[in-house]
Amino acid sequence: MSASAPRRDTRGIVDPAGLLSRVRFRRHLPAPELRPYLEHYWLIDWELPEPYASHVVPHPSVNVVFQRYCPPGAPPDGGTTSAEVSGIGLGLFAHELTGTGRVCGIQFRPGGFRPFAPAWPVSAWTGRSVPLTGVFPDTYTDADTGPGRSAAVLSPDEDHARVAALDAFLLAHGPAPDPAADLAVELVELVRSDRTVRRTSRLATASGLSPRSLQRLFASRVGVGPKWVILRYRIHEALERAGTASTLDWAALAAELGYSDQAHLVRDFTATIGVPPTAYARGPSVP
Repeated sequence: MSASAPRRDTRGIVDPAGLLSRVRFRRHLPAPELRPYLEHYWLIDWELPEPYASHVVPHPSVNVVFQRYCPPGAPPDGGTTSAEVSGIGLGLFAHELTGTGRVCGIQFRPGGFRPFAPAWPVSAWTGRSVPLTGVFPDTYTDADTGPGRSAAVLSPDEDHARVAALDAFLLAHGPAPDPAADLAVELVELVRSDRTVRRTSRLATASGLSPRSLQRLFASRVGVGPKWVILRYRIHEALERAGTASTLDWAALAAELGYSDQAHLVRDFTATIGVPPTAYARGPSVP
């Protein structure tokens, strides 16, 4: 599935109003031939007088991230630059933004990264980040005598130039044909869009795979198991509702999301975000 526009929701962002009031955040679509594999590109720029801690409940997606951080008082083109492959984050991701910075990220569709790095199962990156050259060894780094890939992505001030550099990077590395990855993308999209898919057994039936084959497919192409994906999308939906609804029937939402009762939703939400859903709804915060 490919989109005609990047999504506009804030699913996964804890306290989106707080973050978006401090940074300039945009999403852009990649080149048409890349859209079956990518959610979008995401670009962030900031200049902060005081540090701000951002928190995100990660999507079941691999990200490639180019980033530049400049301490307070440093020139905008100074600071440290890096590029990495960030596997699926299993817990709440916290990161302090300070000074001046810029990030250009590639969010792959769940299942969409393997065609660009077919030598490893996607589970190899789950829960960790590795330098870009650890996955794409032919990628230029800023220490090379050739043009630095990070500089090509991060230096332009215009969004279209950054997007073009990200397109060029990906098109130089694939995608390699991979029917299993295509199936994984399709199945995760089914979980995200069809609320009746609340159990792994239901997804196995829809896929025509045995439960064991489904587990193997998700480990190699998505990076986490199908049950984990189902639970993560439940929490994303609960987090989005808690942040946008003035009043919320938590018992009804628990039933809608397939929880056995409200207490089960509260436990999952609290374990993931760090505060109970009612406390979050009163004013987003984390410990």
